[in-house]
Order: sequence, then structure tokens, then C-alpha cells
Amino acid sequence: MVLRVTQQNIYGSIIRQNNASLSRLMETNLQSSTQKRINAPSDDPNGAVTVLQTRCDISQLNQYARNIDSAEGWLKQADSALTSVSTLITSIKGYAEQGATGSVTDANREEIASAVRQYFQQLISLANTTYGQSSLFAGQKVDTPAFTQSLWMNSNDGAFDATVASNGGFAITGDSASTVLVQFTGTDTVGHQPTFDYSSDGGTTWTTGSYNAAPSADTQQLNLGGVTITLDNDALDTVTASASHEDDNGTWMWIRPTAVYNGNTNDDVTVMNASTSAVIGSAAGNFSGNVTVRIDEDCDFASATPFAFSYSADGGRSWVTGNTSGAVDTGPPASVSLPVPGGSLTLAANGDVLTAGEQFFVQPSTADIVMAISPTDSVVVNGVGKEIFGGIYNGQAVTFADSDQANLFETVGKLVGYLETNNQQGCQEALDQLTASQEQVLTMTASVGARENRVEAAGTMVETLAENANTTLSKVEDADLTELITKLAQQELAYQAVLKSSSTVMNLSLVSYI
Repeated sequence: MVLRVTQQNIYGSIIRQNNASLSRLMETNLQSSTQKRINAPSDDPNGAVTVLQTRCDISQLNQYARNIDSAEGWLKQADSALTSVSTLITSIKGYAEQGATGSVTDANREEIASAVRQYFQQLISLANTTYGQSSLFAGQKVDTPAFTQSLWMNSNDGAFDATVASNGGFAITGDSASTVLVQFTGTDTVGHQPTFDYSSDGGTTWTTGSYNAAPSADTQQLNLGGVTITLDNDALDTVTASASHEDDNGTWMWIRPTAVYNGNTNDDVTVMNASTSAVIGSAAGNFSGNVTVRIDEDCDFASATPFAFSYSADGGRSWVTGNTSGAVDTGPPASVSLPVPGGSLTLAANGDVLTAGEQFFVQPSTADIVMAISPTDSVVVNGVGKEIFGGIYNGQAVTFADSDQANLFETVGKLVGYLETNNQQGCQEALDQLTASQEQVLTMTASVGARENRVEAAGTMVETLAENANTTLSKVEDADLTELITKLAQQELAYQAVLKSSSTVMNLSLVSYI
């Protein structure tokens, strides 16, 4: 069988061959310019999937590396601050030992007091240490100084202190550059205004105290010059009088410096009433996340009969039904407790009732700043100041294991007060408490150091993983330069040969022989 080959067939075939050769040359040239074997998914579909996944892994590892750099900065700054605090405490303990010595004169004790007050202010400055404008020890309130200096009161009368605490504490307004010493010189269980004297110069001179207009029917406000303190009537009724300023008997108060914690904690829990009722909610326990509570039956707080409720731990997507409240306390004040995951929700009537369908949101506070430092690990980089330095929080002195002995700011504040009022016994008590305070700080310093070690180990691991990922990516994606150069030279030669042979064939025609 004879086929007729036309010029059109010849030209079409030549063009297809030229284009195919040129296409292979251009592909090789692209690989040469990018030095990548895979420049499009079509080059190697399986390899392209591996490349994309590996690049994603490398991106994540790079983020872990940035997190590690940031975490190291936070923790090193915290470590430095806490080490400086411990050094300061050691210096303060030396001054406390001097103040507790009977051979020290009043003038010497006053000089020591001035130095310790300066150290106290330096402690506040260290507790307010920042990293990149963010407070290290204020929980998640990074734009707020962790502590501010304020005034607080302590006394030598345990019964008085207990009554003050059971009646809502006290309130101090004003400011004083020195400790204000208050001595009750009389009693008054009728008018609740026992006579008192106060001194702002360590007991050298005394002023007869007076009372401002009573803030309420249950409280009295003592005027101490530039400072006022509001106390409950019951507390004032328990004071013991002493007429002599040389006598350490009777009830005495020291109004001296302290530090108030402004950050947040992991312990606080807020309850929000999502309805229009006046019922007030409060929660207690160790909540791992938000809890939504829904009332399923009416409750008028007039009967002790429990009622049904439901709760959700996933924002209302699913509900655990069939729960029963505790017995209603009809009061007054009327309230009821509802067991929920992590603790309990207490609802106080506040003159209102509960209606089916009402909802309450339990929201635990979160103070930790957590950074992911590897695919399997994360680290807390900040601190909660009150758990390290103590101080005052929510109107109360912070306690550790139900004791305020490890409360650094309260201990040093008391020491300042005792030194400025020449109280040798008080200095000895503060000296004993300084040891507990320093141990608390050192415990937290050790925790920071342990986290630094974890971050360092994670950095080494992430660096190794990143190297392995880059090696894998290079093996799959990168071109072999030696092979590529050889291939490029061969394809250039082949393309030139195709062009030359094509031009020869295309010039052949019967017309040339006519």
C-alpha cells in the first residue's frame, strides 16, 4: 500500500517534533534556573504532595523556633528578676537582724528603717519587671503593673484582728511617708468611738485622734491626719485600752506600707446572669473551662424542694440533663447550690425568683500565658505575682497554706512599720517570716529555671526536626545539578540537530528540480 505524503504532512510533523524538543529543553532550562526538580504538581504528583506537607511542617517548626526565642526571653527576664529579689531579701534579713538586736539605738533603727523602706520600693519595682513592655508577673494583664504600693494595717491584738476579719476587714484612704502608730487609750462599747492617740514619727510625738462622720451605721472612720481608716463597730468594741505610750499593753495598730496585686489569677471565677432576674450567682471550685447552667424548673426560694437543671461544658452545643439542685436554703438570705463539673454554683435570691429557661455562665479566670514550643509540648512563660510575692488581693492579705508568713510584701511592710516605731519584738517576728518569704521566692525561681531547661531542650529538638525536614525537602524537590547540566547540554544539541534536519527537509521540493 502506497501512502501519499504531502508537504502539509511534512511541515506538520516537523513542527510537532520541533515543539516537543523545545518543550523538553525549556523544562530542563526551568529546572536549571530554579534548581528544583518539581516546579509544578504535574512534574511529580506524589513528590509534590510530599513537598507541600514538608513545607507545612517546616513552617510550623519555624513558628516553634520563634516561640522558643520569645519564651527564653520571658523566662530569662523572670529568672533575673527573681534572683535579684532573693538577693534583696538577704540584705533585708541583715537589717532585720540588726533591728532585732537590743543594743541598737533608736537612731540606728531609724536609719535601718529608711534603708529597708527603699528596699521595699525596689522589691515592688522588681515585681513589676516587664519584657517587651509586658508585665511578667501580672498574669494575662500584661499592660498593667503587677503591684502598686499602698497602706495596710496590722495590730498586736489577735481578738481585734479576728473581729476585723469577720466583719469585712477595713478600708484605708490617704497616704503617709512614714508608719502611723495608733494606740487606743479608752473603750466605748456604746458609741463605738474609743479614744485613741496616733503618731507619725515613730512614737516621739503623739496627737489625740478624732472621728470623721460615720460612713454607715455599722462603721466608724478614724482620722489620722493625712490618713483615715474605717473599722466596723464590733471591732472597735473589742479594743483594749492603755493610757501610757510607754506601755506595750492594749490594742495598737500600725498603718504601714504594703503592695496591692493588680493582675489576674487562675483562682478567680465569675458568674454572669444571662436573664433579667436579680438572682446573684457565685461559684467555687477548680474549673477547667466555662460552664453554662440552665434552670429547668421554677424556684421561688420559699420551699426547700430541690429543682432540676442542666449544664453544658461546650458552649451550649450539648447539654447534660436530669441534674438536681441541693436543698433550697429559704434563708434569709435565700440561696441554693447546684453541683457542676469542677465545683458548685450558688444562686442567691436577692429578692427575686428563678424561672425555667434562665441561664448562668460560669467563667474561670485564666492568668497563664502558654506558648507552644514543640509539636508535643508547651510552657507557661509568665507568673502570677501574688503567688510569688504575696501582697494584698481582693482586700485581703495573700496567704500560703493558710498563713501569711511567706507573704513577702506584707512581711517587709511590717518590718518597715516595726523599725520606724522602734519595735524590737516586731523586728524579730519579721525576721522569722523573711525566711519563709525567701523560700517561696526561691521555689518559684526553681520553677522558672526548670521551664528554661525545658525550653532549651525543646529548642534543640525543634532545630533537629527542622534540619531533618529540610533534608527531606531537598531530596524530594531539589535537582541533581551534575545530571541537570549534562541533560541540558544533550537537549540543546538535540534541539539544534532537529532544527538543522528540519530546515534541510523543508527545503526539499520538486520545484527545485524544474
